[in-house]
Amino acid sequence: MPTLFRFVAFLALLGGLVFGGMVALVAFVEPVPREMVETIPPSRLQPK
Repeated sequence: MPTLFRFVAFLALLGGLVFGGMVALVAFVEPVPREMVETIPPSRLQPK
């Protein structure tokens, strides 16, 4: 059982690190809004 306990503890630690990283990204990274332009060929605008 000690090996299973170590494995579960390792998975919990790894999950905690991933969760902490996600929380840090949400708290400290601010997205930069920017304009997006995409050209559409006129042939796609005409109904068939």
